Amino acid sequence: MGTHYLERFFHPDSVAVIGASETPGSVGQQVMDNLLDGDFQGTILPVNPNHRRVRDRACVDRITGLETVPDLAVICVPPRHIHRVVKDCGQHGVRAALILAAGLGDPGTGVKRVEREVMATARRYGIRVIGPDWVGLMRPPLGLNATFSRNRASAGQLALVSQSGALTSAVLDWAESRRVGFSAVCSLGDTTDVDFGDVLDYLALDQDTRSILLYVETITDARRFMSGLRAAARLKPVIVMKVGRQQEGYRAATSHTGALVGEDDAFDAALGRAGAVRVPTIGQLFAAAELLASGRRLGGDRIAVISNGGGPAIIATDLLVERDLQLADLAPETVTALDRSLPARWPRHNPVDILGDADADRFSNSLTACLDDRGVDGALVILTPQARTDPDAAAGALCETRTGRKPVLACWMGGTRIRAARERFTAAGFPNFATPENATEALSALSRYRRSQALLMQVPEASGTRSEPDLDTARGIIAEALQRGQSRLTPHQSKAVLAAFHIPVSRTLVARSPQEARAAAEQLGLPVAVKINAPEIAHKAAVDCVRLNVLDGDAVEAAYGDIMAAAARTRPDVTPDGVSVEPMHTPRNGKEVMLGVVRDPVFGPAISFGAGGSMVEVIRDRAVSLPPLNDFLARDLMTRTRVGRHLQLDQDGPLRSELEHALLRLSDLVCLLPQVTDVDINPVIADATAMIAVDARLHIRDSDSDGYGHMAIMPYPRHLETVETLPDGTAVTVRPIRPEDAEMEEAFIQGLSARSRYYRFMDHMDRISLPMLVRFTQIDYDREMALVAVHGSGEAYRQVGVARYVINPDGASCEFAIAVADDWQGRGLGRRLMERLMATARARGLTRMEGQVLSANRGMLALMERLGFQRHRVPDDYRVVQVERPLRD
Repeated sequence: MGTHYLERFFHPDSVAVIGASETPGSVGQQVMDNLLDGDFQGTILPVNPNHRRVRDRACVDRITGLETVPDLAVICVPPRHIHRVVKDCGQHGVRAALILAAGLGDPGTGVKRVEREVMATARRYGIRVIGPDWVGLMRPPLGLNATFSRNRASAGQLALVSQSGALTSAVLDWAESRRVGFSAVCSLGDTTDVDFGDVLDYLALDQDTRSILLYVETITDARRFMSGLRAAARLKPVIVMKVGRQQEGYRAATSHTGALVGEDDAFDAALGRAGAVRVPTIGQLFAAAELLASGRRLGGDRIAVISNGGGPAIIATDLLVERDLQLADLAPETVTALDRSLPARWPRHNPVDILGDADADRFSNSLTACLDDRGVDGALVILTPQARTDPDAAAGALCETRTGRKPVLACWMGGTRIRAARERFTAAGFPNFATPENATEALSALSRYRRSQALLMQVPEASGTRSEPDLDTARGIIAEALQRGQSRLTPHQSKAVLAAFHIPVSRTLVARSPQEARAAAEQLGLPVAVKINAPEIAHKAAVDCVRLNVLDGDAVEAAYGDIMAAAARTRPDVTPDGVSVEPMHTPRNGKEVMLGVVRDPVFGPAISFGAGGSMVEVIRDRAVSLPPLNDFLARDLMTRTRVGRHLQLDQDGPLRSELEHALLRLSDLVCLLPQVTDVDINPVIADATAMIAVDARLHIRDSDSDGYGHMAIMPYPRHLETVETLPDGTAVTVRPIRPEDAEMEEAFIQGLSARSRYYRFMDHMDRISLPMLVRFTQIDYDREMALVAVHGSGEAYRQVGVARYVINPDGASCEFAIAVADDWQGRGLGRRLMERLMATARARGLTRMEGQVLSANRGMLALMERLGFQRHRVPDDYRVVQVERPLRD
């Protein structure tokens, strides 16, 4: 397996400082001082034509004058020299560069001509670049400090990745005072090349990093960001702070959905899909960092509050409940244990008021009793410096209390009298906070991370056979509209596209005269709704161009005339194409809901669900998720709204099934039709058993998106579906795995013989765990692929084989694995699966495939030889054979 493509940044053996200097206050001087004053054990190579020596080290004029090629170049020269320096680096073979300079844009114009030239040269030589306009990179476990910051960072297990140098400095200063250590500190700057996605991809596998803090201002590559974030957040907590939550002018509200869903909603939806947690303030970021640095994790939301004052305990209780945590119910044996160490007048419930005269032993004994309770997941201990309380002694007692794996937070309130206690906590690495607000914010962040991970562990139900959309019809409607210069489809066209994706819509007829309107109404059945047919008019009711519950033919003709007159009066710039006539649908015992899509400029399509009707922008009841959706994600989207809970969409029933189906089809629509930018389906009439879309509007534009290029998350790649005919004539379907295949995948693995399971997993495994099942079926198609072979129909439909690859950290090679059902072995299926897998990896741009095969698995070794794989011995393990082959001829 090749090393990660960012390894030279985060684990260099040698560093060249181009622009190294001894001039006080210069960037080159500060970087050299930071590197030399740390514990970095690698080679430091100063480069500067104006110096012969820097800090007693020989200095060369140009990097090409070095006898060796450094792993990392730190470029500290003025902007006018950077292009030449990067070219020198490329000619010398350097493959990783940090550019610390700012201001690469042309003065007065802001056009970053120099930056573009620098990056073009870097790409030509294969140099990866972090910067410009940033502070630098720290790797405290290695003693590496390649920054011009005057802050220091001690070694720890928390990584900080930030786009703000100022915030990075603030966090480092705070962390030093709290003795919080870091595994890595990376200030990304302008992200012209290496960005959040790349760094997250590295940190996901970094053994020194146990949790990650992100400070985000802008995302440049949503697909890469999401892929890296999903990989990292599945393995370790990721806490994110993003600015711009109240960005004005995000979108001209040309649709109800556009008015409701903003950039911040799309970002939150992205974090939700990845399993990361967002905090809104610097204080909450610090609070989360403090608790994450302790290495403790919440196993649940049940918190015990222990306090020597009733008021602070009540405040903490209110805050916990507001943040979706809960007070733990103490077990009877816990109350009995507390009775033995507390005065008789204690209230005998949680929060545990240990009274104002509590000494250190009372704090410690109460905490021990609560942590021994299986119904307690964590504890918050609050002290106020009352007359008979020794804050320092109580802090010492807490630090010596065995807390196990459950998180315990101290909140010592006050100032002068508790200063020594806080220093004691900090020295011991004990999470401590000044106020209940900060402490509960930290607990809330851990709780939300736990819940987000639990959601990711949900396995979607096996899906039945879904009818395929009529893509030709949908694409034809859109192409014709674009040819006519339309940017919005008419309601009639919009419903036709929705119907092509099997979303239930009300029937609509277009009438271009009063008589045609009457005939249409009589054909549909009275009463009807009559609306202007003009895609330029987004909100028809606002310009008096809607008539509802029209009861007879005369009224229909009158409605036609009224609507056309209103359009001429209010929108003289529009030439309507008559009116649309629809059956009159009313909620009766149901509700009006809304389904929508907006095209976020960064994350692409975002799907929303919520309360519908004419008051939708006032009610503002909606939830947002990024496609592609599966049944579980669609259900979660609906139940996050008030209207969803009112309709009891958390329970099985025909209405939930219908709405879930509509959301899944809407997800398919925006995945498969990149020309559709916005969708507004409002209202959707939903009663106890069914739903129907009464009004709809689709916004469109020409798209040069290649396949799924408009998506932040790679959807199911249906173009990889094939039917393979085996040598004996049997036909099997080979397709990418889906989350809904979890039950089938589990049955396949359980159906393997003990020997076949051992050959596949190189271990004796009786059952597959839930996390492993989720990892096998909910894959990121951007970084891995699993092709399953399925055969049969109905109850006989089963998985008979699977071949998968995972892209290695080097980004160029992949590791494969394959398994075939015992009763299908020897029929040529394994070869077909491997051939399809290699073709898929080759199309992905990968250059090499490798894997490990047990030496006892002679059949697999023979197949590898026939497929052109070379064998290699694995050092120190005679049981395993390494096989690999290039993917390019």
